[in-house]
Formats: sequence, C-alpha cells, structure tokens
Amino acid sequence: MTTGQRVARARKRHGWTQAELADRVGRSTSWVAKVEGGHASLDRRSVLDHLAAVLGVEVVELTGQPYRPVAMAQDSGHAGIPALRLALQHAALPLLASVDRRPRDVAGVRADVEAIEVLRQAARFEIVGARLPGLIEDLVVLGRNGGPQDEVASLTVRACHVARVMSNLTGHHDLAWTALERELAAAGSLGAPVELAAAHWDLCGAWLHAGAVVEASAAATAALDLLEPHMGDGDAVVQQMWGALHLRAAIAASRRWDAVEARSHVEQARQVIPQARQANAWQTQFNGPVHAVHAVEVEVELGRPAEAVDLAGGVPVGEIESAERISHYWILTARAAQMNAEPDKALRALLAAETAAGPHVLNRPMTHDLIGGLLHTTRTASDELRRMAALIGE
Repeated sequence: MTTGQRVARARKRHGWTQAELADRVGRSTSWVAKVEGGHASLDRRSVLDHLAAVLGVEVVELTGQPYRPVAMAQDSGHAGIPALRLALQHAALPLLASVDRRPRDVAGVRADVEAIEVLRQAARFEIVGARLPGLIEDLVVLGRNGGPQDEVASLTVRACHVARVMSNLTGHHDLAWTALERELAAAGSLGAPVELAAAHWDLCGAWLHAGAVVEASAAATAALDLLEPHMGDGDAVVQQMWGALHLRAAIAASRRWDAVEARSHVEQARQVIPQARQANAWQTQFNGPVHAVHAVEVEVELGRPAEAVDLAGGVPVGEIESAERISHYWILTARAAQMNAEPDKALRALLAAETAAGPHVLNRPMTHDLIGGLLHTTRTASDELRRMAALIGE
C-alpha cells in the first residue's frame, strides 16, 4: 500500500468522507483526494504527524514501516533485528539472561564500540546489525561479572545509542524504545550531566521518529537545563551537546510550525559551532556543515521550499564526515525541490542520496513518498526513477 492508501484506510475506519477529513486537518477536499490517490506527496513530516494525530493512529500505520527489502542485497540492517532484540532483552534482565559468553577485556569492548560508531556514521547498518547484538551481550557479561561499572555503563550508553538509531532508521520503532530504556538507565546510573544530556538527545530523536513533537521539545529542554550550569566550564563536549540539543529542539519546533522558536534554536546552536569540523560528541556530528543541514530541514518543515532550496545550495556537503548525514542532506534537498515543483532536481538529489548511503536510503519514509510522487508527476519516468521505484516495490 502507498501512504495515501493507508490514509484512506484510516479515514474510512472513522466513517469520514474526504471532506470531513479535510475539515479536520485544515486542508481542501481536493488535497485529501490527491494524497489518497498518490497525486500529492506528504513531503513534510510535520504534515504526516498532523494527519496521524487527527486520524488517531501511530505514524508507522501511515508510513508502513519497517520496509522489508525486495532483495537481500538491499538489506540495511533488517537481518540483524531479531538478534538485536534478544540482546536488548538480555540487557534489560541481565541477571536472568542466558548469555553464554566469556567476559572480555574492557579495552577490547571499548574498541569495538568505537568501531560500531564509525560504521553507524557510514550507514553500514548491515554490518552494525551483525556485530552489535554480540557487543551488547559482552557488556551484559562484563556488568554482571565485576567489570568496571562506570565504564561499562558509559559504553552501554554508547552501544544502546547506536541500537536506537539503527532501530529507528530501519523502521523498528518499538525496538528503538527498548534500546533507549537501557541507555537512559545506564546514563542515570552514572549521574554525569553529559551522559544524561546525550541520552536525552537520543530520547528527543526517538520522540521525533514517533511524531511526538511536544515530548521531543520537552526532552531537549530538560537536557539543556541539565547542561546550562556547566556551559561556563570551557568543556568542548558540553558545548557540542548544547548545540546539538538546540538543533533537535529546532526540528521539533518546526514540526509544530513555530517558525520563531525553530529559528531561535538554530541561531543559539550557531553560536557554539566548534572550529573543528570533525567534532562529534556522543555521535551528534555537531559542526558547521551539519548545522547548515538542520537549517535546511527547518525551512522544509515550515513549508518554505524556495528558502530551503536556497539554503541547501550553500551547505558544504563535501565537508560532512558522516555518510548517513550526507544522505539525509540529499533527501532534504529532494523534498525541497519536489515541493518547489522541480522534479528533475529532486530525482538528482535522490540519486545522490543513494550514492552516499546505498540501501539505507530506501528505509526512509520520505524516500518512498518522494519516489511515488515523482512517478505521478513525471510524464515519462526515467530509467533511474523506474529502477528506484522497483527497489521499493512500486
């Protein structure tokens, strides 16, 4: 089913006409008809979130996630989900878990966590999915066999962060919450402001994936309050977390269509951009280029495609260190171009996203909606567009 067909199904469950749904979401009847027929794209998460709220469904009921690849060559982490789910269940009940592993040296586990973080940034989720479950179980064994508790907890925060991101980006959102619960518990056991803020940054991200923008804003605000007393200490990591949290808050505000608040958060984040472009505190990738990408996303969500296209043209994409963030930039550019009635530019951006992150791009709901929209708005579909459509089962 397409997103539009899922919208129609949810509407009919209420017994509403297209006109009644249009009235509830503040749109025209023709817009609802176009969405349900696949002739208008839901190219803003804010609109998708609003529709889900009005229809009383979870966002995933409209997006249809998780998307299973049509061929194993296109898998981007899905194959590792069953083992990851079991490992996180073991982490939730460490004393009862039947984990048959010998305790490892903590230095080796730390090195593996660092390697997994690099793979996550490279969007190599098929490799992450193969390695991460065993790593989480290594941490379970270390924790219950007298390993250094603070370091085990800190490494658990980092490993569960990767698990949360992988779960959300592959569309397994329920599993993301399991990972997040472990992350928050480990951060809470440390009681350190940076670890707690990092876990709240992740919580904010999970709320955004769930379409719960008010909760996302609250999580960002709570974490900023945690960090504020430490902003004068000259700690670069604290400042990077502060900036990254403001960017999360900016996205949440833009999805509530609050332009003033969203742009205020973007500006506050700009004031603490680190000089080193490789800055990557707690996997936030908070630096100048990534700040610029968030500024584009804010304008997309506010429904200002011309401004978004203009800002996107100024992003130094070649300086972004993360393949995942590069693909996100190109998907945003594609969304802005499609909203701006530039289908050829949108397709070029989608192809650039695919080049940056391969099969991972196909896990994104916006990619599916963009491809479906381009199929309906392009008179003659190109070979590349038909190829991408086939990869998502269109």
